Amino acid sequence: MLILAFDTATDVATSALVWDGEVLGELSSRPVTVLEDLDALLRRGGVRHSQVEGIAVGVGPGSFTGLRMGLAAARALAFAWDVGLAGVSTLDALAAGAPGATPVIDARRREVFALVSDGPAVLEPGALAIERGAQYVGDGAVRYRVEIEERGGVVPPDGSELHVPRARFHAQLANAFRAPDLVEPMYLRVPDVDRAQP
Repeated sequence: MLILAFDTATDVATSALVWDGEVLGELSSRPVTVLEDLDALLRRGGVRHSQVEGIAVGVGPGSFTGLRMGLAAARALAFAWDVGLAGVSTLDALAAGAPGATPVIDARRREVFALVSDGPAVLEPGALAIERGAQYVGDGAVRYRVEIEERGGVVPPDGSELHVPRARFHAQLANAFRAPDLVEPMYLRVPDVDRAQP
């Protein structure tokens, strides 16, 4: 199956073109240029959009703006190309790229999104359960490196690809391609604009 995958939930957008598990191309950029990246992947891979059989998109948690933009683009492409859309947790994709590590995404407001025993959660960095010697990856782990390392956790060096939810793993984890309007973002908390309303 030829899958076009991308994620715009964090400050680094990733995209990949994957055919039956083989990565034909992969790019990282800013979320606002993801459509240019997708076009470049198709051109470099010598693939027409009519050959794409499914789209996998990161559904978060992450930046509200990034999630909305990415999901809107994914839905539009899936509708236009008449292909199914699969939503993949950004945390799950991050974990797939660093087996055994705990994925931690910066949620802003002195909070992080992380996978805990009962699933994805939003919490303060100090409430993150740290296991001595265990590895923590993602932009949240980088931002709160000092707190994590002081409690015995291990965070790979800044700039490591382990900190980016690479789109190749979205394609790998995608297992339910369905109608584009059925794929929803995973926010985990109320957007700031909604919190401000009475």
